[in-house]
Amino acid sequence: MRRLALILLLAALPAAALAQAGPPAPPDSGWFRAHYTKMEVMIPMRDGVRLFTSIYLPRDTTRDHPIVMTRTPYGCFPYGPDAFPPRLGYIPDAYAHEGMILVTQDVRGRWMSEGTFEDVRPVVAHRTSKDVDETTDTWDTVQWLITHLPHTNGRVGVRGTSYPGFYAEMAAIDAHPAVKVVSPQAPVTEWMGGDDFFHHGALLESHVLFFDFFGHPRPHPTSVREGFPDFGTPDGYAYVMRIGALSHMASRVFHDSVAFWDSIVAHPQWDSFWAARSAIPHLTHLKPAMLWVGGWFDTENLWGALHGYAAAQAHDPRAANRLVMGPWSHGEWNGVPGDSLGAIGWGSPTTQFYADSIEIPFFNHYLLDSQPAPRPFQAAVFETGRNRWHFLGAWPPRDARPRDLFLRADDSLAFTAPPAGRAAGGGGAYDQYVSDPRKPVPYTAEITQWYDPGFMVEDQRFAARRPDVLVYRTPPLDSAVTVAGPIAVDFDVSTTGTDQDFVVKLIDVFPDDFGLDREFSYGRPPRPARLGGYEMLVRGDVLRGKFRDDPEQPSRAAPFRPGVVTPIHFQMNDIYHTFLPGHRIMVQVQSTWFPMIDRNTGRFQDLYTARDADFRATTQRIYHTARYPSHLALRVEP
Repeated sequence: MRRLALILLLAALPAAALAQAGPPAPPDSGWFRAHYTKMEVMIPMRDGVRLFTSIYLPRDTTRDHPIVMTRTPYGCFPYGPDAFPPRLGYIPDAYAHEGMILVTQDVRGRWMSEGTFEDVRPVVAHRTSKDVDETTDTWDTVQWLITHLPHTNGRVGVRGTSYPGFYAEMAAIDAHPAVKVVSPQAPVTEWMGGDDFFHHGALLESHVLFFDFFGHPRPHPTSVREGFPDFGTPDGYAYVMRIGALSHMASRVFHDSVAFWDSIVAHPQWDSFWAARSAIPHLTHLKPAMLWVGGWFDTENLWGALHGYAAAQAHDPRAANRLVMGPWSHGEWNGVPGDSLGAIGWGSPTTQFYADSIEIPFFNHYLLDSQPAPRPFQAAVFETGRNRWHFLGAWPPRDARPRDLFLRADDSLAFTAPPAGRAAGGGGAYDQYVSDPRKPVPYTAEITQWYDPGFMVEDQRFAARRPDVLVYRTPPLDSAVTVAGPIAVDFDVSTTGTDQDFVVKLIDVFPDDFGLDREFSYGRPPRPARLGGYEMLVRGDVLRGKFRDDPEQPSRAAPFRPGVVTPIHFQMNDIYHTFLPGHRIMVQVQSTWFPMIDRNTGRFQDLYTARDADFRATTQRIYHTARYPSHLALRVEP
């Protein structure tokens, strides 16, 4: 169960499990208890519902203190006015050592709060004084805190990671004037758009299993922890295969009512239900200073960090709106040194640098008197490959220029388009593979129960050796290639089915002699000796083919015509990665990525009601001619 605990949104873990930035705390609650008192209160909202709130007050009453707050659906552990954790978990230790008032709150309908919980509760028009959503709950909470707590300086900062990142976004929308700074970190922003559960119309089946832990009915307020699901095997691939088609999920996994799974089944593609739950339209004219934080290798909420920042920036380019992107998996900046991910090392403790040099100075400036302005930047981004931080005036970098990377014959990859003269459908015009959803390509070579956070830098040789995965590569590079920004996939394909998924992966192939006779800074020994020929995943994503025209327009979902060449287009999340001289750039193409992505039957149908017998093998062709120049559209720095 250790891997299972790792993936559960880090902000959701028990406080004692999370090591945070700042001076080291003792292994018990002694330091915290010596410097803080604790109170637990039920704060009334405007409609009469009361929200459970844990408040840790500095014992130092010689000065006034700002408030740092997190609102969470995962519990304000430990409960009890005399129960102190070794550290707060949701809020880094540095804020405690600064002497700030620390507040955590159970959101409406969760744990010890009253009311009814709703996943990603929509923002509502506040037409009456009783209309409530997460923005009003935050406002009412802040008003109560600054009115009733002693020794406050009237300034509030809000932070949260993952689902608490969603509630941080809500705190910034129509913000209370006392809220001066907000940091949505890996925030849930648009579940159907690209966070957590859906990528380009495809379901992240491994993530949906989260609802076997989270979201069961709660008849009354409780402090009893929800239990982790028992898969009965350490092999998540085997477990999800045994579940079978998605139509079995309710009976074989969610044995009682899990409302959000029912909502997914009822709304299998973008509609008004999902539009109402998107934070993006509301991220306009934000008053607090904003610090958006994400990880390049976060498979859950990378989309939310990038697109939340971009939406806020587009509406008010002059606002204090900043982006931080580090070489991290989901929430990793909250709990580990950040010097490596999987087999890949970054050469420095990146999370300590982030806390000491970016987040803490940013919050201090807006919450404390006489604090210097944080260093000027629009985007603080870590460049993988060269492994260094950059403080840029824009993201993507202004000097990045479009450059296309083409699939070519003979499994090659080049920055030049295929030559004219080869007839479409003739020899060498395409490559093909048979994809059988009954034997899907695994997304990882690891045996893991839920998902392995390090898979987003994992060696892809295990996949390259399968016959249902196409592989294209450049020769060894003569000079470095730095890709900065989003990656667009523009392919021409055909399938013998009427629907199909297309998974595209961009990979950095290390030299075969890497680490054998030279010193490199990628990691601590003995890692380098094992990286010869390593195929490091840099970015990968999926398109469900029926949504190739526009996933936000259900009426345009369309079947493929079997055997007919069809263009597909989708955009993968941004990267900032340098392919070094001597390395190769690789692209892999496949149609299954299991159990990260649910399986497509190969038929144009509702996959949530499909039967096990509906799955069938299909043949895919990827074209690479002058007429059908399948390519990746990159942004490359000079």
